[in-house]
Amino acid sequence: MRQATITRNTAETKITVEINLDGTGVYDNQTGVGFFDHMLDQLSRHSLIDMTIRAKGDTHIDDHHTVEDTGIAIGQALVKAVGDKKGICRYGHFALAMDDTQVSTALDLSARPFLVWNVDFPTAKIGTFDTELVREFFQALSTHGGITLHVDLVHGINSHHIAEAAFKSVARALRMAVEIDPRMADSLPSTKGAL
Repeated sequence: MRQATITRNTAETKITVEINLDGTGVYDNQTGVGFFDHMLDQLSRHSLIDMTIRAKGDTHIDDHHTVEDTGIAIGQALVKAVGDKKGICRYGHFALAMDDTQVSTALDLSARPFLVWNVDFPTAKIGTFDTELVREFFQALSTHGGITLHVDLVHGINSHHIAEAAFKSVARALRMAVEIDPRMADSLPSTKGAL
């Protein structure tokens, strides 16, 4: 089973992440940041990665540390769960439409983290949630998950839809990348012999 548990405790946050790459998208995410929980639920459901997250952070300051550190922990859990990467498809891409919005994602589980983020929000907040934290989450996920991640907003006018489409698009691309390719289940998807 491709499962992992990561616990991250700092002076700013206390986080536990449990994931199962071969799940059905069952989730139970509680970070104390309502909109962020909603986005993490989308990430789990549409990637089919079972996800249980418990986070307590210094939200009396703002949501930044909780969001970023959760991205770090999920990235570390992905690395642990995917293991030696034998048999995975490695690459994923998905163009997702949501009402007024379309977001396109392409990613590579390359162990070479790099984020290309071409997503602008028309508002600074979604409710009380800072829209700039969406990028912070994906930066942390990319860096600590060893993911080359490109996310592009094709068009969109509603900040909630843009954020949600980004999470769903990344989720669907991630689902594709972590799937086992039955044609090369015992091989690394690389000519280098290492990922």
